[in-house]
Amino acid sequence: MFALDTQSIRRFARNRSAMLGSLLIVSLLSAVVLAPVLAPYDPLDQSFPRQLQPPSWKFPLGTDEFGRDILSRIIFGARIALGIGALAVGIAVALGVPLGLVAGYFRGPLDAAIMRTMDVLLAFPYLLLALIVVTLLGFGLTNVMIAVGLVYVPQYSRIVRSVTLSVRERLFVEAAHAMGGSNTRIMIRHVLPNCLAPIIVQTTLSLGWAIVNAAGLSFLGLGAQPPTPEWGAMLSSGREYMRNAPWITTFPGLAILLTALGFNLLGDGLRDALDPRLKE
Repeated sequence: MFALDTQSIRRFARNRSAMLGSLLIVSLLSAVVLAPVLAPYDPLDQSFPRQLQPPSWKFPLGTDEFGRDILSRIIFGARIALGIGALAVGIAVALGVPLGLVAGYFRGPLDAAIMRTMDVLLAFPYLLLALIVVTLLGFGLTNVMIAVGLVYVPQYSRIVRSVTLSVRERLFVEAAHAMGGSNTRIMIRHVLPNCLAPIIVQTTLSLGWAIVNAAGLSFLGLGAQPPTPEWGAMLSSGREYMRNAPWITTFPGLAILLTALGFNLLGDGLRDALDPRLKE
């Protein structure tokens, strides 16, 4: 069963990559919580006399084509990025975990039907599948969250199914059956807790990629619409000025890169720390 013991915490604390990822994520969360305090300007405030100004003391990351402060827009954009990632992954967990649990526990035709559906979804590249979903649902941030969430459902279902197939054969599950426990109770009380460690790791890794994929959809004009300070939309609006004002695209791109890197490093660290095969 999943347990965050002292050894796991020590392994995580000794992992330099994990600590670097934690630092990046804490910085992101700080920007999300303290955005009104940290942002020097209103992210939507336009001023044409100050448009396309390079980085300076007054504007540390420069201004865009409408004279908006890029630093302020990136800070407020962190709220949108994390919100998209959290809701998208929440959708994936809410759908993928029950499907994987049911498929692995009952097996048979139900397992085959669920897994073949997941295989079909996995056959599509992530961005292409998200594009199809957004095209069917319509443009906008809400539909982008749904699309990205559906993209990650197969990953959760397959991970939970593999763990469930192993756990359902253990003695404590057989004992619960012998004591008259219902299938629903056994799945929730005995099987699901053993799936928590891989779910946590997958959630951390998926958050970074969900933010990247959502930014990609916004870059293509399918997600956030101007003047929303969303990182992908900022990249899209600044691509016409890459020669004479490269800072418009450089800094939002770095924000996406560092966020994805932070979640990946954190996820790798959690995976190593929660691996029960690692002993001190």
